[in-house]
Amino acid sequence: MALFEPTGAAVLRRVASAQADGRLPSVAAGVVRDGDLAWSGGRGRTVRRDSDARPDADTQYKIGSVTKTMTAALVVLAAERGELGIDDAVRRFWPEAPFGDATLRSLLSHASGMTAEPHGEWWERSEGGDLAALAAAHEGATPVLPSGAQLHYSNLGYGLLGAVVERVWGESWWSVLQAEVLTPLGMTRTSYQWVEPAAEGFAVDALTGEAMPEPLPDTGAMAPAGQLWSTVTDLGTWLTALVDADRSVLSAASLRAMATPQVGDPDDRTGQTWGLGLSISRSRGRKLVGHGGSMPGFCCGVCIDVDARVGAVVLTNGAYGLGGVAEELVHLVLDTEPALPREWAPTTSVPDAVREIVGTWHWGHAPNVLRWDGQLLHAAPPAGFGRVMSFEPRADGTFLGRTGYLAGETLRVVRDPDGTVNHLECATFIWTRVPYDPRAPIPGGPPAARP
Repeated sequence: MALFEPTGAAVLRRVASAQADGRLPSVAAGVVRDGDLAWSGGRGRTVRRDSDARPDADTQYKIGSVTKTMTAALVVLAAERGELGIDDAVRRFWPEAPFGDATLRSLLSHASGMTAEPHGEWWERSEGGDLAALAAAHEGATPVLPSGAQLHYSNLGYGLLGAVVERVWGESWWSVLQAEVLTPLGMTRTSYQWVEPAAEGFAVDALTGEAMPEPLPDTGAMAPAGQLWSTVTDLGTWLTALVDADRSVLSAASLRAMATPQVGDPDDRTGQTWGLGLSISRSRGRKLVGHGGSMPGFCCGVCIDVDARVGAVVLTNGAYGLGGVAEELVHLVLDTEPALPREWAPTTSVPDAVREIVGTWHWGHAPNVLRWDGQLLHAAPPAGFGRVMSFEPRADGTFLGRTGYLAGETLRVVRDPDGTVNHLECATFIWTRVPYDPRAPIPGGPPAARP
């Protein structure tokens, strides 16, 4: 559904301000909602030196580090299929790799401590070499920070991840990306090099305002860190694929893993953290995931609210001056057109193991209500604040914690000799139908009454 006219006008106004204030030759932007492009527009007429056409949702721009989100998805997809482990070391797949002890998790989340940029010439403006050249350039190199100590953004790390993808599939990173992500999602306008209609990248002189063209190299082994070109339409599809398993090549569990914070910067004051290939920000009660991107002559931003599934794409052919416009657009849309609640539908089946334990249980005196949603058992206070958790039923009659304080723990139903349920137990916590039920093994015993 398209944005209401006042909302669309406000979005256009913000995009127009970004183009003018940032002195950006052109800007193409879009808002995606529930998988559909709800608004798109363009500003500026310097898409190319030889044209005065405005950009639109089909105009390609170089997307820089947004490429990393797709490289990360390939690694997570391989883990989902059991072809690798996220905590495997790089050297398992590439024995001669630089920083071979680094884990895939640390590379995905920029926590490896390795150098930010590959050794040699500025890779973003240079023709790139192959993996052998990349390894040779870093022979004997050591991390600049201890692994896991803090966020240290590393473009080099994604060159290594691209190599892992190639070793796992036995094909080039680009071929794998096409086969596993772009083609299944219908992202036909995302390419390795530009395909018309496409924007030309410019550096804008700070004093004269002249737009000077930047080079467009093939970055070679570093391509998985920032080579790709794409459009507003394709990136809207990609944002949706990062939050909606029904429109993705990844499972809900894998998408959740990518959006789970792994590392942060101790000097950051914005609340930004990093997951597996995704930047994560929390503001105004919303959780947004996405990525920024920049290459000589281009900068962009993409992000989406994981709950409302409203996202924004902003692409430019200026080297700097964009800022956090994409995140601002998401907030603008959700402030003026809040997302509708998901439609509720009755459950169609309730397992016997679930049916006998739904209802109110007590941890000490504190009540918790167990409810079934058709897939998960949810635990929450009947009202007010408290721990909210969910559990997934397993074939052996236990329940696996999926979210909240007891995620990963096992909830067990403990029965009396006659088979009736006595209490629930999880990670030493005892839940009883009445507070401090004397029939249950309450640690330390029930509280004694005052004399």
